[in-house]
Amino acid sequence: MVRTVAVIGAGPSGLTSIKSCLEEGLEPTCFESSDDIGGLWKFKEVSEPNRASIYRSLTINISKEMMCFSDFPIPADYPNYMHHSRILQYFRLYAEHFKLLQHISFQTSVRSVRQRPDFSHSGQWEVVTENREGQEERHMFDSVIVCSGHYSYPHLPLKDFSGIESFEGKYFHSWDYKGPEDLYGKRVVVIGIGNSGGDIAVESSRVAKQVYLSTRRGAWVIRVLSDNGLPVDMKYNTRFVHILFQLLPVNWLSWFGEKKLNAMYDHTMYALKPKHRLFSTIPVINDELPNKILTGGVMVKPNVQQIRGSSVVFEDGSVVDKVDVIVFATGYNYDFPFLPSNVMHKSGHRVGLYKHVFPPTLEHPTMAVVGFIHALGAIMPQAEMQSRWVTRVFKGHKKLPSNQAMLKAVEYDTKDMDKNYIVSKLVPLQVDFVSYMDDIAGEVGVRPSLAWLFFTDYPLFKRVLWGPVTAYQYRITGPGKWSGARQAIFTQFERMFQPFKTRQVFHISEHSRQHTGFWVHSLDQVGTIYG
Repeated sequence: MVRTVAVIGAGPSGLTSIKSCLEEGLEPTCFESSDDIGGLWKFKEVSEPNRASIYRSLTINISKEMMCFSDFPIPADYPNYMHHSRILQYFRLYAEHFKLLQHISFQTSVRSVRQRPDFSHSGQWEVVTENREGQEERHMFDSVIVCSGHYSYPHLPLKDFSGIESFEGKYFHSWDYKGPEDLYGKRVVVIGIGNSGGDIAVESSRVAKQVYLSTRRGAWVIRVLSDNGLPVDMKYNTRFVHILFQLLPVNWLSWFGEKKLNAMYDHTMYALKPKHRLFSTIPVINDELPNKILTGGVMVKPNVQQIRGSSVVFEDGSVVDKVDVIVFATGYNYDFPFLPSNVMHKSGHRVGLYKHVFPPTLEHPTMAVVGFIHALGAIMPQAEMQSRWVTRVFKGHKKLPSNQAMLKAVEYDTKDMDKNYIVSKLVPLQVDFVSYMDDIAGEVGVRPSLAWLFFTDYPLFKRVLWGPVTAYQYRITGPGKWSGARQAIFTQFERMFQPFKTRQVFHISEHSRQHTGFWVHSLDQVGTIYG
C-alpha cells in the first residue's frame, strides 16, 4: 500500500497535491528547486533557467471566485482579477492554514526519478535530488506526483525567421520580459498574439515609439468585463451554458459568440479576425488591446516573412524599417527531463496520460502528473480535482482500468481533441473546463447531482445550475465534503462585490423621485431630442 509520496514542485499544483495527500493519510515530501512557494506566480527580477517566469505587471485573467481552491475562498476584499503578488499571498494563506510548508524541502532540485529494480513487485520509485550545496541524495518513495508545470522551457523558433542573424537590434523571448523600461522610444515588433503577446504589446505601447503585433492566424479577443461590469467567467461559465453547449451545434454557438464580440469591436476591421472559429481554441483575454489598436499604439500585422538588418518584412509584402526590438511571444515547449523516457507515452502532439493524469503503461499506478492541463479556466481548481483523484488511487480507494483500456482512452481523447480544437506541438491539449472537472469529480465521487439537489435543496440547485461553476460545488458531497461549501456558494457574489465597496453611493428614494420628477422628465425629453 502507498504511504510515502514525492511531490515535485511547490506551485499551486504542488500545494494542493500536498494537501490531498494529507487528507488521505499519506506522507508527502515536496521538493521545490527555488526558495519559495508559488511556482509561476513567484515573480523574480531575473528569469532563472528551467523555471517559469512572469512580468512585473502580470494580472490573472480568471476572476478570484473561479480560480480559488474548493475549501478555501479568497478573501472578500481581494480584487476580482488579482495581481501576481496577491495570488502569491493567497497561496501563502492556503499553505499556512493547512500546514503545508513543513512538508516542503526548498532549494532542492529533482535530478532523476527512476523505477526501483523491484518495481514490478513494489511499485516504488528512486528519486535523486540535489540540494543548494550541490550534494546529491537518494530517496525511496511509494509514489510520485509531478507538478513541475509547462511554462519553463521557452520556444524560440529562430530557424523559422529568415535573416534573424542579420537583425541589428535586440531580440528575446517573452519569458525574459519583465517590463517596458528598456523600450522607451523604440520601434517594437511582438511576434505572437497569445495572452502574453497581447499583454506585452499593450504595455510596451505606452512607452514605445510604435508597436507592431505580428500574428500568423489572428485571434478572437474577449474582455474580462461582461454585462454590468461582472467578471465574464462568473456570468458565462455556468452549468446552464454548459448544457446549451451539449445541445446546440457548436458552429451556431461560435456564430452567436462571434457576433457578440464583433458588436463590441469588429475583428475584421481591427485586423484581428482569425482563420478559426471562436470555440475551437482558447481566445485571447485582453480588455486594452482593441483600444490600443484604435488609438494607433499597436498595429496588427501578418506573419513575419523575413528580417533584413533592422527591417522586418511581413507576408503581405509590407515592411517596417528601423526596428529596435523583437519580442518572441511564441509559447513554450514542455518537458519532464528527470523522468525516464519509457514512462511517458506519446499520443499525437502530447504526452499521452489517462485523463491527462496517469501514465497508461505502468505496471502499478504509482505515478501521476498534476496540473498538465489546458482549458478556458484556472489551473488551481483543475489541479486540485486531479490531486484528489490521484491520492484516492494511491490510497487504494479507487482503481484504474487496465493498461489496454487506458491506452485506448488516451487515443480516443487525442482524436477527440484533434476534431474539436486546434492543437499543436506547443498547445498539445485542450479540454472543456466543466466537462473535465465533472469527469474527474465523478472518479472521486464528488460530482454534484442536479436531480438530487432539485429534490433536496432547491435554493442550492438554482445556484449550482444558473450560477458560476466554482470549485465549491465539488465539496457539497462525497469524500472530502466541506461543511462550508453551501455557504460559500451562497456568498460567492458577495465576495465578488466586496472590492467595489470603496465609496458609499446613495440611491434615490421614492419620495425624492416625486420631488425630482420634473427634472427627470426634462432630462428624458433632452435624451429624446438628442438620442
